[in-house]
Amino acid sequence: MTRPVVGIIGNQYLINDQYPAHAGGTMNSEAVSGVSGCMPLLIPADPRFVSVEELLAQCDGFLLTGGRPNVHPEEYGEAATAAHGEFDRARDAIVLPLVRACVDSGQPFMGICRGFQEVNVAMGGSLYPEIRDLPGRDNHRMPPDGTLEEKFALRHTVEFGENGPFHHLFGSQKVMTNTLHGQGIKRAGSRVIIDGYAPDETPEAIYIEGAPGFTMSVQWHPEWDAANDPVSRPLFEAFGEAVRAWAQGQEARTMLKSA
Repeated sequence: MTRPVVGIIGNQYLINDQYPAHAGGTMNSEAVSGVSGCMPLLIPADPRFVSVEELLAQCDGFLLTGGRPNVHPEEYGEAATAAHGEFDRARDAIVLPLVRACVDSGQPFMGICRGFQEVNVAMGGSLYPEIRDLPGRDNHRMPPDGTLEEKFALRHTVEFGENGPFHHLFGSQKVMTNTLHGQGIKRAGSRVIIDGYAPDETPEAIYIEGAPGFTMSVQWHPEWDAANDPVSRPLFEAFGEAVRAWAQGQEARTMLKSA
């Protein structure tokens, strides 16, 4: 039986500072395949190569991954500064309208780190360029040294709203997560519900109010050890269930049209 397809948003890189490439972290594909039970398909997020319409037609759901480049602040009406870091305008041009299209149609997506921030910006929200510079906030960035295990280690709690979707999914109002981000939500976008916070009040979990499909997105990186982590696994399992439901519905609609 053919697995439903999850489009994994890729990032642009220069290999050996010369060779341009689109790539995605292997752990994203592992989580989508091994935990969500879907076929991972890496997407070159660039409007020169793909369109939103093509992606919606070819994929059953989308994983909006993390990445070093940040959403350009012009997308939320602010000027770029050195604190905003690097950008990927091609990815902005694909993912922001893709999020809005999925919100309207009910096609499932899950945002991770930059993807979490993209969801907020797509819905009209804004971002802080550097969380650690804000009074009372912690440093949420990835530790500069150490092994991958040390960099992705659990570092703080996230507390969810009582009886909200994340509380129901995890069976707990408080979980432990890793943290590897510099930016964060400043102003929540239209219909963006912040349903989880770090101890320093940094938003960590969101969903779109009234959306017909799966829109749960997180600021941390659940793709790390997703098969074994008690928080990551149910999140990717729920995402996979939503993608399968969408794929089955699309197949049923196609059969009705051809009948």
